[in-house]
Order: sequence, then structure tokens, then C-alpha cells
Amino acid sequence: MARSENQKQKLLALLDILKRNTDDEHGITMVHIISELESKGIKAERKAIYADINALKEYGYEIQGNKQNGTYYYKLIHRKFNLPELKLLVDAVQASKFISQRRSNELIKKIESQASKYQAMELQRQVFVANRVKTDYDSVLANVDDLNLAINHNSKIQFDYYEWTLNKQMKIRENGHKTDISPWALTWDDENYYMVAYDGESGVIKHYRVDKMRKIELVETPRDGKERFKQFDMALYSKKVFGMFTGEEQNVKIRFENRLIGVVIDRFGKDVMIVPNDNDTFTVNIRVSVSNMFFGWIIGLGKGVKILEPENVVEKLKDEIIRLKHEYEKNED
Repeated sequence: MARSENQKQKLLALLDILKRNTDDEHGITMVHIISELESKGIKAERKAIYADINALKEYGYEIQGNKQNGTYYYKLIHRKFNLPELKLLVDAVQASKFISQRRSNELIKKIESQASKYQAMELQRQVFVANRVKTDYDSVLANVDDLNLAINHNSKIQFDYYEWTLNKQMKIRENGHKTDISPWALTWDDENYYMVAYDGESGVIKHYRVDKMRKIELVETPRDGKERFKQFDMALYSKKVFGMFTGEEQNVKIRFENRLIGVVIDRFGKDVMIVPNDNDTFTVNIRVSVSNMFFGWIIGLGKGVKILEPENVVEKLKDEIIRLKHEYEKNED
């Protein structure tokens, strides 16, 4: 009976052997295939394996047989992901601060399973180079699953929102128990994952770091804010809300030196309206959330950038500069 069951698995086992041991540059001999099948408890003759390879070809798998030095080598060419795509996925997982190192390693192992053993070695070399700050919270993926479930079922949620303390521990924020939240979207910004939602209590759109959310529960109440999200542009929202720090949304006119055109396009996209002033500068009118993060971006660009209007934003920046100046002029013991 055991042998019969194993025979039924032969075709799948053969496909796994080809996926694991071959790629565009590496093949496997028939002797090796038979040996690999035997290690799985499956006895097979060459004629039967030839028939199975043809069956896989007919199903759509691209399998090539090439003769080298009198021996045939078989390669599985067709794959769902090529090596550059797998490298991109690995780097994205490693770059994600909201995924713990343990979960990152688990995800990368799954990504490696889509590659041959030779390609997996290249992916591992890429992993070892990476050295990024990671959260120690293991349930972010579970949070994402809960939030997607709420969005797909049109359900409100409640949850506890946490923050860091000076002793590097997480605690629930003051007024951190949220009970009237309608999730509408998830977005990735500055290596963090955010939920964008409608806050029923305040009647405004807010965002929350997914890795700081705990005890998410779906509420059997339909979501609010549908009208607000009908024309909602997530990309535009992310551009306006620098680093996901909220502030009053305003139209701001800024003058830049021409050398900063790349910085402006990287920040606001190619659709931003550029108005040349002279041979040296240009002006843009953009809608942003005016916050310290926005001012920090302006100050960080240094010489060559100036907010022109509105006057209240100019005054806020002046006040922030004065505050910083006084902060560093203090005579501290």
C-alpha cells in the first residue's frame, strides 16, 4: 500500500526535484532523478520518467533536455518568478521595519522555495548583507490579515494603540483604546506599514502604524466614511502627509533652485506643476500637511529652498527656526 501511495506522488515529486535542482544554468541527469525519487521512497524506471516529463511539458512546464559529453541533462526553465524578481522580494522583506527578524527569515525561506538550490544560495548572500532595524513584534502579519478581513467585510474595528516608553517598552497610549474606526486602506510609507481609516468620533481621516496596533477586533457595524473615500488618492495622501505626521492641510508655494528638481519630483511625483522663474529657480504650488516633519524636510534641503506663501506657514517656519536657535543657545550644566 505504501508503495502504491508513493507511486501516486511520483509526478509531483518529479516536479519538485526539477524545481529544486535545476534552473536556466543547471541541469540534472536521469540517474540523479531516479536517485532523488528513490530517496522519497518512489521506484521508477526511465521510460516512466520520460512519460512524466512529457506530461509536464503538455501541461505547460518548459523542460529542456540537452546533451553534454554524451549525457542528457534536464532543466526546468518555466518558473513563476525569475531570480531578479525573487531578489526584489527578499530585499523588500528585509527593508520592512514592521516585520520582525524572525518573521522575515520565515518569509525569505518561503521565497527561496520558489528558486532552485543554486539561486537560493544567491538569495542567502543578499540576506547576509542586509542589516536593518526591525520590530520585535511578531504579529504584524496577523494584524494585516485582520485589517484586510475588516475591509473586505465592510466592518468597523476596535483596537488598542501603543507607543514606546523611555525604557524601550511598548505601552498603550493615553486615550489609545479606539472603538469607532472604519479601515479603508493599507499603505507602506518610509519603511512602515499604515492603516488609513475614518475616525467616526472626530469625523476625519486618520492613519495608524500597523505594528503599534494590538487586540484588533472586528465590530459588526458597517464602516463609515464611504463618501470621503470615493475619490481618495492614496499616493496623493502619502505625498501630503510627510512621514505620516499629521498637520493642517494647506496649499503652499515654494521656490527651489533648479539643482533641486530631482528632489521635488522624488517627493511629489512627475505630475507636480513646475513654474520656471528664471535661469536659476522654479516654483511649485503643492498641498501638504503642515507639520514639523514638513518643516524638517524644508530645513534639511538647506540653501536653495524658500517657502513663499501663505504667510501663516512662513511664520510657523520662522517660529520653529527661532525655537531651534534658542534650544541650542541654552547654557546647560
